[in-house]
Amino acid sequence: MKRNQFKIYFLTLASVIGLSSCTNLEIEETDSIISDGFQGLADPSSTVDELYNRVGGQYGDQANFFALQEVTTDAALVPTRGTDWGDNGLWRVLHNHSWNSEHAFIRTVWDQFNANQLFASQILDERSNPTAQNIGDASFLRAYSMWIILDNYGQIPFRDTQLPSSSLPEVLTGQAAVDFIIADLDRAIANLPTVTAGSGDALNKASKAAARHLKAKVLLNKHIYLGGSPDSADMAEVISLVNAIEGDQFALQAGYFDLFRKEADNETIWSLSSLATGNRIFNGLHYNSTSVAGGGWNGFSTLAEFYDLYEGDANSNRVDINGNPLDGQEERRGGVPPAGTPFTGEPGTTDKDGLEDGSNVGFGYLIGQQYGLTGNALKDRAGNPLTFKRDFVDATGSPNFINNDETTGIRVMKYNPRYGGGFVGHEIVFRFSDAYLMKAEAMLRSGQDPTLMVNTLRQLRGAQPLASVGEQQLLDERGRELFQEVWRRNDLIRFGQFNRDWLFKDAGQIGNTARNLFPIPPAQLLANPNLVQNEGY
Repeated sequence: MKRNQFKIYFLTLASVIGLSSCTNLEIEETDSIISDGFQGLADPSSTVDELYNRVGGQYGDQANFFALQEVTTDAALVPTRGTDWGDNGLWRVLHNHSWNSEHAFIRTVWDQFNANQLFASQILDERSNPTAQNIGDASFLRAYSMWIILDNYGQIPFRDTQLPSSSLPEVLTGQAAVDFIIADLDRAIANLPTVTAGSGDALNKASKAAARHLKAKVLLNKHIYLGGSPDSADMAEVISLVNAIEGDQFALQAGYFDLFRKEADNETIWSLSSLATGNRIFNGLHYNSTSVAGGGWNGFSTLAEFYDLYEGDANSNRVDINGNPLDGQEERRGGVPPAGTPFTGEPGTTDKDGLEDGSNVGFGYLIGQQYGLTGNALKDRAGNPLTFKRDFVDATGSPNFINNDETTGIRVMKYNPRYGGGFVGHEIVFRFSDAYLMKAEAMLRSGQDPTLMVNTLRQLRGAQPLASVGEQQLLDERGRELFQEVWRRNDLIRFGQFNRDWLFKDAGQIGNTARNLFPIPPAQLLANPNLVQNEGY
């Protein structure tokens, strides 16, 4: 039976409350968030905390924002297995690019992040008497939310809190939108504290480094929003911003999968204290993969072509009991262990009959026979061997997006149930490896050679050096390093590959660049005539 109670909305209580409080920019006079009588917030600091909680829930959810950034790409798909994950095609149309303007996730992301923008503007309103810290946090979160709307929809409705609620929000596009976001980020950099690498929970809120990271991301993508080619001055600033982040002691760190535990590390720039990391763990695991948190949900998988970006045997990805690779794979591809490991009291772990609960679940990409804690070969619910497979096929062996059995698809495991069962309250949003690769990309787009930089990262991850690095190699490296970190759609668009063919993509959508933006929800077009529906919808 499908675990519907967890499958889509694995959110913290605070974020659920937050999301229910504001879902539309056209706000009625009776709405408690903004009205003609708005005179400022009594406690802007608590409102900042609530806004962080909202963003944590929105980012941690496996539907909505995550789905639009990952399931629409070559890195993730959610096949229908029996009746599980059918959902009237909700997930399938994202992967095959046949969504329409009524898609629930497209409406929700629009509502959520535009509401964040309004919430942040209330904090920044001078009548709320915000502190410098409030201004830094709210400016950062407004810039982040507005950038997400720009990146996904191409136009941002902006409501000035000084105007009556009956006023239509103006719509920012192109240069005006980028300028507004950059101005917010410059304000954030001026007001946020310097928080150095390894500062633990202090990184659950923004810092100067986080604002610089987001500014570099906006500048790297600026030519996508404005048209034309990357500007050399923008690329130089990306490099300068990443250098400044390094100045706060952020650096590449060995031990790839250790980065996704709650313990402090040198790479995490901004994380969220959301308890929703369980979505990243359980949505792909089979029901029988582990008993932690009641088992997996058997949905999300990756394409074989994405798995094949990594070094190693195409059909086997094993590690020994200590996690050492057995099939020539690099560290980031992880592997399937033959059993669980003895319980040693390592932070975040729990004892189950002398074994570390959940340690039979591998890291990275899970393919082939899966094993239980005691080394027993696991079975699916029908009693067949639990062997995750490369292909998505029906009972006749034909490729099929529906009518799959319980074992099709390679599963992906970046966070792991052995460390707190997904309830550790730590999910990375910005990481130094991303900043590092942004710098390499800015170098490439400036006519410099980033091969040495990229090979330094690859050596740290146990991968062979590349002879040279061009756009394709850099895109592939970003995919290998940042899988499931909600960057794949953005990367594919910037490198001109979001519209190429992949498994199960609708043939009529191949080459359709109109899919680079999502449609404006129809109700919003009716409410605000300043909005214009995006091309192709």
